[in-house]
Amino acid sequence: MLELRPNCENCDKDLPPNSNEAMICTYECTFCTSCVENILENVCPNCGGNFENRPIRPTKARRPNVSLHYQLASKTKVQTKFTEQEIKTFAGNIKFISPEDR
Repeated sequence: MLELRPNCENCDKDLPPNSNEAMICTYECTFCTSCVENILENVCPNCGGNFENRPIRPTKARRPNVSLHYQLASKTKVQTKFTEQEIKTFAGNIKFISPEDR
Protein backbone atom coordinates (compact mmCIF):
# COMPACT_ATOMS: atom_id res chain seq x y z
CA MET A 1 0.00 0.00 0.00
CA LEU A 2 1.30 3.46 -0.86
CA GLU A 3 2.72 5.43 2.03
CA LEU A 4 1.37 8.79 0.75
CA ARG A 5 4.23 10.93 2.04
CA PRO A 6 3.15 14.41 3.14
CA ASN A 7 5.73 16.61 1.43
CA CYS A 8 8.02 17.21 -1.51
CA GLU A 9 11.38 15.71 -0.60
CA ASN A 10 13.16 18.60 -2.31
CA CYS A 11 11.34 21.86 -1.52
CA ASP A 12 9.23 20.59 1.43
CA LYS A 13 5.96 21.73 -0.17
CA ASP A 14 2.95 20.16 1.54
CA LEU A 15 1.44 17.37 -0.57
CA PRO A 16 -1.72 16.20 1.19
CA PRO A 17 -3.30 12.87 0.20
CA ASN A 18 -5.64 14.60 -2.30
CA SER A 19 -2.89 16.63 -4.01
CA ASN A 20 -2.75 16.58 -7.81
CA GLU A 21 0.82 17.88 -7.57
CA ALA A 22 2.37 14.79 -5.95
CA MET A 23 4.67 12.70 -8.13
CA ILE A 24 6.24 9.39 -7.09
CA CYS A 25 8.87 6.99 -8.39
CA THR A 26 8.66 3.22 -8.08
CA TYR A 27 10.10 3.44 -4.54
CA GLU A 28 7.53 6.07 -3.52
CA CYS A 29 10.05 8.90 -3.39
CA THR A 30 7.72 11.89 -3.46
CA PHE A 31 8.27 15.25 -5.12
CA CYS A 32 6.02 18.07 -6.35
CA THR A 33 5.42 18.55 -10.08
CA SER A 34 7.43 21.77 -10.10
CA CYS A 35 10.56 20.10 -8.72
CA VAL A 36 10.13 17.04 -10.98
CA GLU A 37 9.87 19.22 -14.09
CA ASN A 38 12.27 22.07 -13.27
CA ILE A 39 14.98 20.55 -11.08
CA LEU A 40 14.86 16.75 -11.26
CA GLU A 41 14.07 16.61 -15.00
CA ASN A 42 11.92 13.49 -14.40
CA VAL A 43 14.86 11.60 -12.87
CA CYS A 44 14.52 10.39 -9.28
CA PRO A 45 17.68 11.51 -7.45
CA ASN A 46 17.53 8.39 -5.28
CA CYS A 47 17.03 5.56 -7.78
CA GLY A 48 17.33 7.10 -11.25
CA GLY A 49 13.81 6.08 -12.22
CA ASN A 50 11.05 8.28 -13.57
CA PHE A 51 7.99 9.80 -11.92
CA GLU A 52 4.25 9.29 -12.29
CA ASN A 53 1.32 11.09 -10.71
CA ARG A 54 0.63 9.74 -7.25
CA PRO A 55 -2.85 8.20 -7.08
CA ILE A 56 -5.37 9.82 -4.79
CA ARG A 57 -6.75 7.53 -2.09
CA PRO A 58 -10.55 7.77 -1.84
CA THR A 59 -11.83 9.60 1.22
CA LYS A 60 -15.12 7.73 1.26
CA ALA A 61 -15.22 3.98 1.86
CA ARG A 62 -17.16 2.65 -1.11
CA ARG A 63 -16.05 -0.84 -0.17
CA PRO A 64 -15.85 -2.00 3.45
CA ASN A 65 -12.81 -0.56 5.26
CA VAL A 66 -11.15 0.80 2.10
CA SER A 67 -10.49 4.54 2.22
CA LEU A 68 -8.18 7.19 3.60
CA HIS A 69 -10.08 6.87 6.88
CA TYR A 70 -8.88 3.26 7.27
CA GLN A 71 -5.49 3.47 5.55
CA LEU A 72 -4.05 6.77 6.74
CA ALA A 73 -1.45 8.81 4.90
CA SER A 74 2.00 9.12 6.41
CA LYS A 75 2.76 12.13 8.59
CA THR A 76 6.52 11.58 8.48
CA LYS A 77 8.28 14.15 6.32
CA VAL A 78 11.20 13.04 4.16
CA GLN A 79 13.96 15.26 2.73
CA THR A 80 16.46 14.38 0.02
CA LYS A 81 20.04 14.01 1.15
CA PHE A 82 21.39 15.41 -2.11
CA THR A 83 22.21 19.01 -2.91
CA GLU A 84 20.60 20.72 -5.88
CA GLN A 85 23.90 20.55 -7.76
CA GLU A 86 24.26 16.82 -7.07
CA ILE A 87 20.70 16.31 -8.32
CA LYS A 88 21.29 18.33 -11.51
CA THR A 89 24.52 16.46 -12.26
CA PHE A 90 22.91 13.06 -11.67
CA ALA A 91 19.82 13.90 -13.76
CA GLY A 92 21.95 15.46 -16.50
CA ASN A 93 23.82 12.20 -16.97
CA ILE A 94 20.75 10.00 -17.48
CA LYS A 95 17.73 12.18 -18.37
CA PHE A 96 18.10 11.36 -22.06
CA ILE A 97 17.80 7.62 -21.40
CA SER A 98 14.17 6.51 -21.58
CA PRO A 99 12.87 5.28 -18.20
CA GLU A 100 12.42 1.72 -19.44
CA ASP A 101 16.11 1.61 -20.40
CA ARG A 102 17.56 3.17 -17.25
